[in-house]
Amino acid sequence: MEKKPLNNPQPQRSNGAPQARRVDNKKNERDAYAINERIRAREVRLVGDNVETGIYTIQEALRIADEQGMDLIEISPTAQPPVCKVLDYQKFLYQQKKRQKEQKAKATKVVVKEIRFGPQTDDHDYNFKLKHAISFLQEGSKVKAYVFFKGRSILFKEQGEVLLLRFANDLEEYGKVEQMPLLEGKRMIIMLSPKKK
Repeated sequence: MEKKPLNNPQPQRSNGAPQARRVDNKKNERDAYAINERIRAREVRLVGDNVETGIYTIQEALRIADEQGMDLIEISPTAQPPVCKVLDYQKFLYQQKKRQKEQKAKATKVVVKEIRFGPQTDDHDYNFKLKHAISFLQEGSKVKAYVFFKGRSILFKEQGEVLLLRFANDLEEYGKVEQMPLLEGKRMIIMLSPKKK
C-alpha cells in the first residue's frame, strides 16, 4: 500500500522545526478602518473637504467619493449613523501616524531615581544623598528612597522610618511625599515627586 504525503500547513525549516509565520503590519494598518465597499452601514454621515456634510445612503456616499477620486473611510463606526470621510486613504493613514507620534512626544515620561540608605547612615553620607535627591527633583524626576535592612538590622525599622521622614522633611521645598514610609520585605520605602513650578 502506497503512503500519501501529509498536508502540512506550516512551512518547515531545514531542521524540521516549524517556521514562524510573519505578520504583515501594513495589512493590519489597512484593516484598522473600513473603506469603500467594506463599509457595512446602509446610511452614513458624510464629512470631508469639498463635500456637503449630511446623511447619505452608502451608494450615494461611494459615488461622491468616486467622483472626487478619493476613498470613503469609516472614521467613527459606533456613531448613529456611522461617520465617513471622503479622503485619500494613504494620506489619512499618514495623518493618523503623525498625530500618534505627536501625542507620544507630548506624553511625559516619568523617571524614578532610587536612593538607598542603611538603617544607620551617617550624616556625611546622608547629606551627599540629599544633594543628589534635590538635583533629581529639580530635573523633574521622582525619587524613591529606601532603607535596606540586612539580617537583624530589621530590628532598627523605627530608625529607618525616622531617617526617611527626616529625608522627606529636608526635601519639602523641592518635592512632595507621594507615599509615606512603608515596609516591603527588607525595604522601607518612601516616594517623593517634584513640586510643580
